[in-house]
Amino acid sequence: MKYRYVILALGCLVFADVSAAADPGNVVFLIADDISQEDLGCYGHPSVQTPNIDALAAQGLRFDNAYLTTSSCSPSRCSIITGRYPHNTGAPELHTELPAGSVLFPELLKNAGYYTVLSGKHHMGNHANVAFTNISKGKGPGKEEDWVEILRDRPKDKPFFCWFASTDAHRAWSINEDAPKYDPADVQVPPYLVDGPKTREDLGNYYHEVSRYDHFVGEVVAELKRQDVFDDTLIIVMADNGRPFPRCKTRLYESGIKTPFVVHDPRRSEPAVVESLISSIDVAATILEFAGVEKDPRIQGVSFSKILKDPKGSIRDMVFAEHNWHVYRNHERSVRFGDWLYIRNNFPDQQNLCVEAYIGGAGEELWAAHKSGQLTDPQSNVFQNPCPEEELYHVGRDPDQLNNLASNPEQEQVLNQARALLTRWTETTGDTIPTNPTQHRDAAPGGSKLDRKAFKHLEMPGDATTATEIDDPGPISLP
Repeated sequence: MKYRYVILALGCLVFADVSAAADPGNVVFLIADDISQEDLGCYGHPSVQTPNIDALAAQGLRFDNAYLTTSSCSPSRCSIITGRYPHNTGAPELHTELPAGSVLFPELLKNAGYYTVLSGKHHMGNHANVAFTNISKGKGPGKEEDWVEILRDRPKDKPFFCWFASTDAHRAWSINEDAPKYDPADVQVPPYLVDGPKTREDLGNYYHEVSRYDHFVGEVVAELKRQDVFDDTLIIVMADNGRPFPRCKTRLYESGIKTPFVVHDPRRSEPAVVESLISSIDVAATILEFAGVEKDPRIQGVSFSKILKDPKGSIRDMVFAEHNWHVYRNHERSVRFGDWLYIRNNFPDQQNLCVEAYIGGAGEELWAAHKSGQLTDPQSNVFQNPCPEEELYHVGRDPDQLNNLASNPEQEQVLNQARALLTRWTETTGDTIPTNPTQHRDAAPGGSKLDRKAFKHLEMPGDATTATEIDDPGPISLP
């Protein structure tokens, strides 16, 4: 079987060349913090209320197979803004900053005449500031409260690009009146978490912040309509990584790297659901194509604009993701293709941990069950030591990726295909296994109750490990 390798673009859209068109389109890009795809109403969640995003999806495009290049806050954002894989950005680990001279697609838009603004969570380093005409730290508990103000005060003689970055739904929780409060009885507990009162309360608070993000998406839409520019504006709604719970954030399972992705394209009159795989590395190329701005050769993504014209089309056959240092030393790589997800762990002789395995009610109950020997197999995942070197899942039959088929002889052909795909991608993108990744402390003793303050000293960036910059590797064909 042959697989086509295409690095594509996930999109903020502009409709015409700024220099050639009198009325180029605007772009509003809304990115949430730590939200898994399945936790929005339009993706089928029975409890979480997201009416504003649901409305955009019902009238526009809902992408069901949108993937991130990593499930870690700052590396994911750096990957999106550069259109490059994390190990190619120079900022592959948590809190590492983009180096000076990085390609930044909003900077290219700004140079082409756009008013570009960032409000809310930044997390990409000072060298990214050059991409924006205006930068705001945001207001309110989710950093969303000045988004409408920014739209009102924007220059009216330029097309605009807004990077609106919420801190919802990142821990620690902050509950207010902008969103509903959830009854723990209405919570859905994934099988890899303990179904206890603390976990249910924890998830309910997370739901609240998901709904608050949705509330401000609605405020932005209402303001665009008030200004009579909604029909000239492409709106994109997504997240930087999965929910901040054990076995989700930082990990390469669907709960970590599968992002909600909803697009309002005012040129479309019919709503649609997109099944094609797309990757967050493709944001930059798509935006630039729609803006009529030449793509910088350092951008590894390519545009998927043809999907916007024909939602039944397909752009890529596979997506790749990576897990690097995020408080804990890790080096995992994955490829998602067909119905399959393959994960390779290059540091298997340790627990595969994230700080979210310790904090909050979900972490507390998981550790308590571990100490008392009451964990189920799925709940034992973060305590495995050693970890599997290889994992293979059929995502259609196993949506939570609980049944590792890597050792199943019936899947040997698929496993060999997955190995070949990931090895080829590793070679063509210049990926390496660092010999000295960012230093970290080992996990705290089992059962310890740790809060964010206790982990603050663990989240220092240290020395980043960077990979050699390369250009788009081009097509890959494998037997």
